[in-house]
Amino acid sequence: MFQAVSKQSLSDAVFDQLRERIMREDLRAGDALPPERLLCELLNVNRGSVREAIKRLQQAGLVHVRQGGPTTVTDYRRQAGTDLLASLLVDAQGRIQVHVARSIVRMRQVLSPEIAADAATHAPQITADRLDAIVAKMVPAAPTGTLQELALSFWEALVEGSGNIAYQLAFNSLRRTYEPIRELMTRMLEQEFRNLESFRAIATAVRKADRGAAFEQARRYINHNSDAIYGFLDAYERRSNLT
Repeated sequence: MFQAVSKQSLSDAVFDQLRERIMREDLRAGDALPPERLLCELLNVNRGSVREAIKRLQQAGLVHVRQGGPTTVTDYRRQAGTDLLASLLVDAQGRIQVHVARSIVRMRQVLSPEIAADAATHAPQITADRLDAIVAKMVPAAPTGTLQELALSFWEALVEGSGNIAYQLAFNSLRRTYEPIRELMTRMLEQEFRNLESFRAIATAVRKADRGAAFEQARRYINHNSDAIYGFLDAYERRSNLT
């Protein structure tokens, strides 16, 4: 059932509710949304809020707006982009969707070595200077949250150093995707963030413009990192199946 929303951030609330219904497939591909006037009544909001929410749904690839016709739900698997991953990762009850999480980890696993390799061949000295400055701040005694931020900055520098705009946009989407489980990632990967030798090895390979070494060092780091996440997801899935 549709639920009346509060007067705060009306368009956000409408967008979130409609998006959630689409993600849960309460509204399936090809289904028409209720007319604007009816949505206003069902959600207890003004028409401007509904229109803004529908515009955002259209931009996210979740609905198709037809002038003079109904607004219909699209097949987001065919129409949406990586920005939707954050909506798919955690459901309305705050539960991690394990199959989505595994897909994200795998994409990260595949892309990361290539990003490091490209950074080693595209303006490597400029990138290496940035990497060295970040690694210099990564001291073992630093709080885990600080190391996590520095690790993100390290990979951001690699992505920008690769000179590949597609990598940059994918990285932006992945970074937003992790926000709902940021604290969990901090605890889960504490040992990985403290693996300073891996960061130094990647930075050294980039400075030497050694594409193969950069690829291999990044592959080793990201695979070890990913194994920790896969292990957590396996345990999380087992616990979820028991409840």
